[in-house]
Amino acid sequence: MCSLGANASGLAWPVQAVLTPLLGAESTAEREYWYSSQPVRRGQFHDICFSRNDELLFGVITLDEQHVTASSGTALQCAAEQAYRQLFALLEAEGCRHLWRVWNYIPRINAIEQGLERYRQFNIGRHQAFSAFERPVDSSPAACALGVATGPLSIAFLAADHAAQGLENPRQISAFAYPRQYGPRSPTFSRAAMARQAGQDILFISGTASIVGHDTVHPGDVAAQTRETMANIAVLVAEANRHRPGSPFALAQLDYRVYIRHPADYPLVRQILEQQVGPALRASYVQADVCRDDLLVEIEAQAFSPD
Repeated sequence: MCSLGANASGLAWPVQAVLTPLLGAESTAEREYWYSSQPVRRGQFHDICFSRNDELLFGVITLDEQHVTASSGTALQCAAEQAYRQLFALLEAEGCRHLWRVWNYIPRINAIEQGLERYRQFNIGRHQAFSAFERPVDSSPAACALGVATGPLSIAFLAADHAAQGLENPRQISAFAYPRQYGPRSPTFSRAAMARQAGQDILFISGTASIVGHDTVHPGDVAAQTRETMANIAVLVAEANRHRPGSPFALAQLDYRVYIRHPADYPLVRQILEQQVGPALRASYVQADVCRDDLLVEIEAQAFSPD
């Protein structure tokens, strides 16, 4: 994912290198760019490289746990807290206080270290930063958190000078309200968010999986999990349409990124999505670990309003 526009500054563009192998014989290196029709300024804030225009800010922070000193908690917990503290401090300094979308990539996300799954360690650190900056968890951004085999903690984010509208799924308990069986601190994200920008609505659907209420459903069945995941995405699209006038969003209009735990499941997952969405499906497929070890697939999506 790369930042916006072009600029003569000597500073580097914020680029997030996503260490997830692409799936499919036709796959080649893939890049996602965010463009701006306005002038763009680049900057560096501690460990964050960012670009911004008058309304939006895109940034990337990469932290190696080996270089983080953990005074309390694990190295990953401290890295997550440090990253989000820097992120929120940057947004305050730049006057772009409203976090719209975050992409988190966590090495060995399901591994148990010091008696606690690494994803749960990450959630503790993220939550502590939210608390330190007095950011209410029920207005959290759309987000995903996927596992990579190796590498640093990598976080990309999109923020603005005005708020997005958080959306929740009535089929699910909000992630920030999960019971303690999912860790000492709940995940901090909204199921989706819709933002108004340059006369268009932008819909961000967070990483979505086969969860009803707060329970994983269809464990071990990747086909059923894929269908349940798409059922949850369809509900979020309906929620977005309920909150906006004009032409409705549709499943075929979304751009999807599909994370698959086991590469051998790729042909079946792709077949089901093509059946669910139709021939207009636009999707990229990558191998990645999902935040729960019993989840086999996770799907995120985004779209711009047709009007």
